[in-house]
Amino acid sequence: MSANSVLLDFSLDPTRINDEVSRKDIVKLCKEHLEKYISGLKITYDMLTEDGYLCMLNAPGAVITTIRFFSQGLITINIEYYRGECEAPKISFEQIKSLENNLRLKLEAKRSKHLPPIKRGSNIDVYLTSSDERVIEYDIDKVLYDKRSDFQKIQIVHSKSLGNMLVLDELQNIAEADLIYTETLMRRGVENYKDKEICILGGGDGALLYELLKEEPKHVVMLEIDDLVMAACNKYMNSICGDVLEKRKSDNYEIVVGDCMMYLNKFIKEGRKFDYVFGDLTDIPISDTPTGEIWDFIRVILESSFKVLKPSGKFMTHGNGVSCPESLQMYEEQLDKLSPKVNYTKCSAFVPSFMEEWVFYQVQYAPDAATSV
Repeated sequence: MSANSVLLDFSLDPTRINDEVSRKDIVKLCKEHLEKYISGLKITYDMLTEDGYLCMLNAPGAVITTIRFFSQGLITINIEYYRGECEAPKISFEQIKSLENNLRLKLEAKRSKHLPPIKRGSNIDVYLTSSDERVIEYDIDKVLYDKRSDFQKIQIVHSKSLGNMLVLDELQNIAEADLIYTETLMRRGVENYKDKEICILGGGDGALLYELLKEEPKHVVMLEIDDLVMAACNKYMNSICGDVLEKRKSDNYEIVVGDCMMYLNKFIKEGRKFDYVFGDLTDIPISDTPTGEIWDFIRVILESSFKVLKPSGKFMTHGNGVSCPESLQMYEEQLDKLSPKVNYTKCSAFVPSFMEEWVFYQVQYAPDAATSV
């Protein structure tokens, strides 16, 4: 059940839109073609606006249609109605396409576009966003888990093509189809983890820990603040995390529930060092400048992580989508400011559940700096 919004738009010569006689002819033409698919359509309201003209039409079945003229030459048609769970659409997708094609010809439009019905207010939210804030519609058909912890909103949903997927605060985190994400983050086949000591900051879905343990490390400690995320993933995502979130501790790994910064500070005081530190926490923010709470957190994590790294160690982390070059550049500028100096490499991979190419960083002390650490 959801409110369905059908969106169409047409670009015309602006002089036709701004001429009153021409505008009336266009409204009449739009109404005639809409009536082929929506019966009983009547104009109930219209008005001139600061940037053009607005016309509202009602039809039986609580179908409301608006036609808006923009003086720049754009006409938008929005058809909105509520669709019940087993109810047929008021206007099918094929009819929407036909309506657009016919109107484009009759209006002699320079261009036109239609979209499938946008579903709003549904119990199953199928819309998530890309890193650069584009809307992506997923084939989500079930919500398996939906709770809010002290830290975030946690959902596990099922996608027909991606399997079960972890969604945190309305952002896709990892799906069963996303092994490439974990393997690129850890640079499987490039890095050697055998007999190494590793620290994971975050990583509550358990996927990184599960895959690292296959590489026979000496020991891995994972610092995750949200116990509810781990409980949910242990129940619904064990195809990517195995039983590591169930056991929580074994001879070669330990999961600690708590604030990673508190434990990093503890490790710094103890002089504990790692071969690898993974930052599996927040993504690089999308912002105009590298300021604000999240950027401050990123800088603190970087500085603290290098204090617990061995001179030959590496800090491994995910960045953001390749479609966000400004934010990636700002992150690299923070790396350049680190003292002692560091070098970094980066790679990318297309992550299925993100539906975009994602960037990953590998950071280590510069050769001169490593000798002085």
